[in-house]
Amino acid sequence: MNPTLVAVVLSLFSAVAYASAAVAQERLAARTAGSGTGTLRLLTRGAWWWSVTLNASAALLHVAALKYGTLTLVQPLGALTLVAAVPLGARLAGRRVSAVEWRGTALTLTGLAALLVTASGAAPDEVLSLPQALAVAGTTAAVIGVLTRGARPGLRHATASGFASGVASALTQTVTVAATNRSDSPFSPQVVVVALLVAAFAAGGLLLSQTAYQGGLGAPLAVVTLANPLAAAVIGLSLLGERLQGGAAGLLLAFAGASTAAWGVVTLSRSAPEPAEAPADSRPTGLPDGLTDGLTDDLRDGSADDDHPVAAVLALESGPPAYEPSLVPRRPGSGHLTSL
Repeated sequence: MNPTLVAVVLSLFSAVAYASAAVAQERLAARTAGSGTGTLRLLTRGAWWWSVTLNASAALLHVAALKYGTLTLVQPLGALTLVAAVPLGARLAGRRVSAVEWRGTALTLTGLAALLVTASGAAPDEVLSLPQALAVAGTTAAVIGVLTRGARPGLRHATASGFASGVASALTQTVTVAATNRSDSPFSPQVVVVALLVAAFAAGGLLLSQTAYQGGLGAPLAVVTLANPLAAAVIGLSLLGERLQGGAAGLLLAFAGASTAAWGVVTLSRSAPEPAEAPADSRPTGLPDGLTDGLTDDLRDGSADDDHPVAAVLALESGPPAYEPSLVPRRPGSGHLTSL
């Protein structure tokens, strides 16, 4: 089978898993922002484990794609994360895909198609040497340190997350190709050291994205999606001998495709329709208005999120949970409740 086709199919499945994990992370970050929730507390939350599982599955699919496709081919396909999120989010939100979402999807797919034409090629066979891998890791760590030093959660953390994930993918390709090369030992010093670097940058990218999503999903997810292939493409073109097809014309087509795909990603990330209100006749009756509203909010935003963390990607809104009045006795022995 054509290795390019295999890489594209694997990248598609990986994007679906990453989109689902991003939504679960955003929901969890919005709920815990400013609450001082520690790591041990997160371990008890099903949404956290769900996002970890989805990220792990997506990472495995991504590793398999890197075995069959070059960095300049596989990494831009990460933009399919947002494309996959559109139908998933619309279906779970019980709404139709909006015109803005269709436009963003069309732009992204058109740009990716142009990139596929220029980036298609044989399966990768070159890898980073150990000195090159260490140099890339050191440079990236320094850039991440500059981006995140003293910065509030937001786009700088998202950029750092994208760089970390892109470098992790480049190092992963080195590990995958070197470990499956029958002429070398799968446990050579090069493979072991680079594998440790992969683990460090992958974990760092996950934590940085979790921090970035505290300010909302849209813009940070777009920045992560764009910074990731940028970092990987720089490594692939400068150190791994990857080339774009078609010469000067191919370079222009790749630039046009990348610009169009980036435009589509930004369009998708900015599309955030308001969540639908619960029907009036679905509210509990026979209860005070404040208690009725609180129960309705719980039914809409509570258990459903834990059971289905893949909510409407483009319909989520960040921020602290809505205020719910607490109920206290009006006076001793009165048998009535009032809200503060």
